[in-house]
Amino acid sequence: MDYKISNYLLIFYFAQFLITPEATKPLQVIYAVNAGGQEHIDKNGIHYQSDPLRGKIGTESDYGKSLLMIARAPENDEILYQTERYHTATFGYDIPIAGDGEYVLVLKFCEVYFNAPNMKVFDVVLNGDHTVIADLDIFANVGKGAAHDEYVYFTISRGRLYYKEEESEIRGGKIRIEFIKGIKDNPKINAFALLKGDVARLPKLPPAGNEAIQMPQTSMETEIPNEDIIEKPISQKVRKTSGPKQPNPYSMDDSSVMLPVIIALGAFIPLLFCLCKL
Repeated sequence: MDYKISNYLLIFYFAQFLITPEATKPLQVIYAVNAGGQEHIDKNGIHYQSDPLRGKIGTESDYGKSLLMIARAPENDEILYQTERYHTATFGYDIPIAGDGEYVLVLKFCEVYFNAPNMKVFDVVLNGDHTVIADLDIFANVGKGAAHDEYVYFTISRGRLYYKEEESEIRGGKIRIEFIKGIKDNPKINAFALLKGDVARLPKLPPAGNEAIQMPQTSMETEIPNEDIIEKPISQKVRKTSGPKQPNPYSMDDSSVMLPVIIALGAFIPLLFCLCKL
């Protein structure tokens, strides 16, 4: 009898494991890449591999290392936002999946070059059919030199990907993430990670506070007007004139004015004396 009860309990626990919802399963790292950079393990233990597109497509850059810091990012993980891959055309990555379940794709961005919004704008498309981010403007979201993560939640079931109310077919056990070339500079990506399981427990960046948004404004290469010039009355503005500066006629010495008169009188008196002699 005890033997039968043990079997029943074993079957019960095994069945519970099979029907356990995704919300109670641990978060698994399926695939992670440090775009344009080397492998890195972040503070949450996520292992980002080196960029598989190295030497194949696009341009890898570490220009972000010229910044003193990356706002919102842990110091040890700033490297994920300092390196990047960009391309003068649309490009993307093929990402392996791990069966059915709930997924989240974390896309990591950081504007490291432009000092104003509307300079770099592009779309992000998942699996060829789903525009998961439209008109992404990193600077407009967080400014320059600040980490910005986008979270793309989707479900995979029986060979199909479901994003919001859309679905698409999965082929070869992989999905594709693409960064679409627009008219505002080139698309880019700093790093990304595909996670599966309890996506509600996803570790996220701290909220973007005023300091993160305002920080780039102090570093923008714009001219700040001089307060002395602003406060100066309009009547005191110096007007530019053409030609050499003319002397003030009222500042001349009076003796210099009378000198020609004295010379003329000196020449006229002898002449008058001669006329009188005649």
